[in-house]
Amino acid sequence: MIKPTDVETPTQVLETSSGNLFRFDGPAGTVVFLVAVPLCLGIALASGAPLFSGIIAGIIGGTVVALLSGSHVSVSGPAAGLAVIVATGISTLGSFQAFTLAVTIAGVMQFFMGMVRAGVIAQYVPNSVIKGMLAAIGVLIILKQIPHALGRDVRWEGDLSFFAIGGENALTDIAAAVMSASPGAVAITAVSLTILIVWDRMAKSNKFFKLIPGALVAVLLGIGMNQAFGLFAPLWKLTDPAHLVNLPVPDSLAAFFANFMLPDFNAITNQKVWIVAVTLALVASLETLLSLEAADRLDPYKRISPPNRELLAQGTGNFMSGLIGGLPITSVVVRTTANIYAGSRTKMSSLIHGLLLLGSTLLIPSLLNLTPLASLAVVLLAVGYKLTSPALYRKMYKDGLHQFLPFIVTISAVVFTDLLVGVLIGLSFGLFFVIRENHHEAVSVVHHDNDYLMRFNKDMTFVNKSELRSKLRKLPNGAKVVVDGSKALFIDHDIYEAIEDFRQLAPYKDIKVELKHMESRLAPEKR
Repeated sequence: MIKPTDVETPTQVLETSSGNLFRFDGPAGTVVFLVAVPLCLGIALASGAPLFSGIIAGIIGGTVVALLSGSHVSVSGPAAGLAVIVATGISTLGSFQAFTLAVTIAGVMQFFMGMVRAGVIAQYVPNSVIKGMLAAIGVLIILKQIPHALGRDVRWEGDLSFFAIGGENALTDIAAAVMSASPGAVAITAVSLTILIVWDRMAKSNKFFKLIPGALVAVLLGIGMNQAFGLFAPLWKLTDPAHLVNLPVPDSLAAFFANFMLPDFNAITNQKVWIVAVTLALVASLETLLSLEAADRLDPYKRISPPNRELLAQGTGNFMSGLIGGLPITSVVVRTTANIYAGSRTKMSSLIHGLLLLGSTLLIPSLLNLTPLASLAVVLLAVGYKLTSPALYRKMYKDGLHQFLPFIVTISAVVFTDLLVGVLIGLSFGLFFVIRENHHEAVSVVHHDNDYLMRFNKDMTFVNKSELRSKLRKLPNGAKVVVDGSKALFIDHDIYEAIEDFRQLAPYKDIKVELKHMESRLAPEKR
């Protein structure tokens, strides 16, 4: 990943000459393209949709959404997290064309969500949860790519679910892959991984190695090795299409454009279409906003992306994708991370990846179909390791348990459930620590003889009610107490209720209560 220099600011990055931008964004876009091809196909396969619909979504996400988005590094396309919703939606609506109508409507809904500025939701997710989400995705990438690296390609590329039908899971898949490892896949993985590690190290000191992405070299070498196996070690060659990229190959320009299809507009009165559209709009928007937060967290230049503009961009992208027969689109963490670690500086890398998807599927699909999935697994393994490196765990532990525990809980929840459910679990757990931190030292009490001063040290909300009531109960009989709210800019209604309850009880304990800098903020019915 490119590191910003001490004098280089985000503004200077954007003002860099186009040649210098291509030096970084061209290689990054190429790496994302290599990762995106099998992911687009795999997600379409898992969704029960035409394979080309995944490519359409990747092209729209890489071009239309990239141009409209305010993010410099985020990459959009079909998302694994929507595969179940897509498969269920197609089955419920009875046809893929009716489903693409729901995608189109969902795009319009997302656009209006951006118009009403609904993009602030993800900004309330704690950093520990965002970091946990990224680390969990890194764990899942590693677990799910090890079988592909060993030649066991029974799961679709891009699958990020830990559990599978039939009682199998990611760990049993790895065990089965070890027992049935393909010599050819293992050899390609070993050589590709070595090339990737050496290339990245050489790129730190040699300009030549910076110009060509190591991932591209690793993939080209994998293609070459597999072809060589056919000549010198036929038993090692990966010939089954399940072990290779499997892009649809049109035999003419007309056949290529025949893959594009209009939605079934006759289904617009079907209530189920609108239910699927609402589901897609909500889930896709949440995944996008979480991915956008993660992208800003990983961006070496720490640029802040406008979330409402992102919803407008995603809405436009989904509208167009549904209109021409594509899957729903979100900002995707895996491709975004690959983009950032490949050295991307601006949205040009995402645009390049989208154009490469379009050009390659039109011009060289047969060549792409020579690519072993083992080579691409190596690229993703490197991405996964960077997301969940041991250094990250050490840093989070040093930051304290209030950061480390929500981080670990989020990782576990995302790995064993899915991205949205995992984040919600992590958010709930993190909220406990937020309440706990805000609960302490909100109220200080000093006294001389029987005269007490109870001062609010910060804004008082319902989470401070327990502490306040506890300290009021400890006041002795016959005390005189002044409750001072001068340091609190905001005092919740629950706090006033607790004080009023105590004022009604005070005469029975011969306690005199005086309020200071609070009377003007009492609710009207309490004045």
